[in-house]
Amino acid sequence: MERIQVLRPDGLVSSPAFSHVAIVPPGATTIYVGGQNSVDADGALVGADDVAAQSVRAVENARIALAAAGATFADVVQWTVLFVDGVDLQAAYGAIAPLLASDEPPLVTGARVAGLGVPGALIEVGAVAAVQH
Repeated sequence: MERIQVLRPDGLVSSPAFSHVAIVPPGATTIYVGGQNSVDADGALVGADDVAAQSVRAVENARIALAAAGATFADVVQWTVLFVDGVDLQAAYGAIAPLLASDEPPLVTGARVAGLGVPGALIEVGAVAAVQH
């Protein structure tokens, strides 16, 4: 069974936090997790104006969604992270970095946005994972 490869090619910035390319071999099941905010099971916002607390809850919600599909953080090929413009990115990333640390980190796309669909949400995370059989 071929394994999923993540690459950090020469000529591109080298970072321990993310890779640049992912190669998913044939036969893997691809799982897409839609944007997760820091809401609880009842839909109530967790963390009010605290981007670190919201980041942890959003990533926990992504973990729950991945688990429902038989995947873990180790199976994530790419994270997409949306931040409301003006939030403290260091606080957000600092809160979730230990949860997502890996020797072969996935791809990460981050963007600042004017707002999110959930009122009061400061962060939203989505993921693409691949599980090999």
